[in-house]
Amino acid sequence: MSLNHIRPWRNIYRRKSRQIMVGNVPVGGDAPISVQTMTNTVTTDIPGTIAQVQAAAEAGADIVRVSVPDEESSRALKDIVRESPVPIVADIHFHYRRGIEAAEAGAACLRINPGNIGSEDRVREVIKAARDHGCSMRIGVNAGSLEKHLLEKYGEPTPEAMVESGLDHIKVLEDNDFHDFKISCKASDVFMAAAAYQALAEATDAPIHLGITEAGGLVSGTIKSAIGLGQLLWMGIGDTIRVSLSADPVEEVKVGYEILKSLGLRHRGVNIISCPSCARQGFDVIKTVEALEKRLEHIKTPMSLSIIGCVVNGPGEALMTDVGFTGGGAGSGMVYLAGKASHKLSNDEMIEHIVEQVEKKAAEIDASDAAQAAE
Repeated sequence: MSLNHIRPWRNIYRRKSRQIMVGNVPVGGDAPISVQTMTNTVTTDIPGTIAQVQAAAEAGADIVRVSVPDEESSRALKDIVRESPVPIVADIHFHYRRGIEAAEAGAACLRINPGNIGSEDRVREVIKAARDHGCSMRIGVNAGSLEKHLLEKYGEPTPEAMVESGLDHIKVLEDNDFHDFKISCKASDVFMAAAAYQALAEATDAPIHLGITEAGGLVSGTIKSAIGLGQLLWMGIGDTIRVSLSADPVEEVKVGYEILKSLGLRHRGVNIISCPSCARQGFDVIKTVEALEKRLEHIKTPMSLSIIGCVVNGPGEALMTDVGFTGGGAGSGMVYLAGKASHKLSNDEMIEHIVEQVEKKAAEIDASDAAQAAE
């Protein structure tokens, strides 16, 4: 990422990793940190799964994972891959044949779990299928399904056990001259996951897939993921992320982007800066922000919008945003454009007018970007 010489305290120095491809999405190296999610439909429900993949892609997912638990799912995967606008990762557990079938069906990447995929001979067969069909792979270590011998050695799931599992599996892939892989070491315990990822980042140059597994519902899981993933990303660790929530996959994508946006690592859509509101507010801030979040979901252009209830912090926040509105008195407030006070506006007209201003600014940014790309 580019360095911020004016505000050096905002710099994040990403760990150096080699780059692989997941379909047409680069992961690792200097590629943007990609956002993933996973479908929760029954895979054999082909229309339902395709619809969920497409919704996730529309929300910004770069990669979508689909579970392949049985032979019928392997057959369905071929249709899903064909209709997907983004690369599909096949999630493989327990039966190595599913990995071979998924590669044959066109999956861009195979996710295998060292703790339950089987013997090294079976893993080698999956590696061969991946190589033959141009798939990358993800080694997916999980604290909840570590190999029996590691649990006996360490007594319980530990960061050391997770890293040892991952490195053992890396050796199997590399011994078979397969290097197109990334790796994760997930746990539902934030401390365990963070410690494991830090040790893993020092032990390998493979791209790292970040995640706090089984994080919980929308609110609790978002908080846990923001803490766990946020600190690792801040340290420069992580090349692709998946936020695991007991919620719609679209929500996982939204939360993933918000985490990256908060650290300046990815920019997509409107970043709304708003106050929590208080007795000084000149309009209903909470309802206004709720309405604007829904009305501006279609904007993909990176830009900023400040919605502040009063003049204590409103003008200052507006200085740093593309479009801003600050509450005033007598049922009206001030609209700011490019950080400067532009015109007064009635509160009754606020939402429609702000949507218009954001759409106009997004079009200007897109046109400018297109002109620069054409030079």
